[in-house]
Amino acid sequence: MRYYVSKRIPPFSRVLLVESGRRELFDVLLSGLYDVHPNMHADLITCYAGTPDNFRNEKGAVYRVTDYPDRPARKRLFAELAANRYNIVGIICSAEPIMTKWKWMLAARLPGKVFVLNENGDYFWVDRGHLSNVRNFIAFRAGLSGAGAVRTLARLVLFPFTLLYLILYAAVVHLRRKLRTL
Repeated sequence: MRYYVSKRIPPFSRVLLVESGRRELFDVLLSGLYDVHPNMHADLITCYAGTPDNFRNEKGAVYRVTDYPDRPARKRLFAELAANRYNIVGIICSAEPIMTKWKWMLAARLPGKVFVLNENGDYFWVDRGHLSNVRNFIAFRAGLSGAGAVRTLARLVLFPFTLLYLILYAAVVHLRRKLRTL
């Protein structure tokens, strides 16, 4: 995340796209990116078989996470991706648990500027200029915005008391059984 401090958007010459959501979102993203940046070299990392309809194989490589099952293989993948010197890293965060660990590890390890695409097709850059967007996105995903915020905070506050009650109840029931057998 080399460009986190800077508000400047680097050129779309070398792009890594992490297909960590529905393929339909990715098809729309790709067609738009190729229209705006026709000379873009975009690589794809995915867990799906095949490639998206709009992916141009002549202008990018495909990496499949299933080809890197163990730690040494993943280390080789990260080293190879870092050697490609991506300017941009695009990830999909669409409230689906697809490649969650992969996308955040790649976003943290690769030096390119990160943008996040949500399920509505909206995107934002992960940098200090868009901190309010990042905060709002995290709050929404954590259930801390809108009508669900009060319920989520109440659950968070009540959790230790609920856990303590359940532990004490189990202890009392267990002790009663022990005393009856004596």
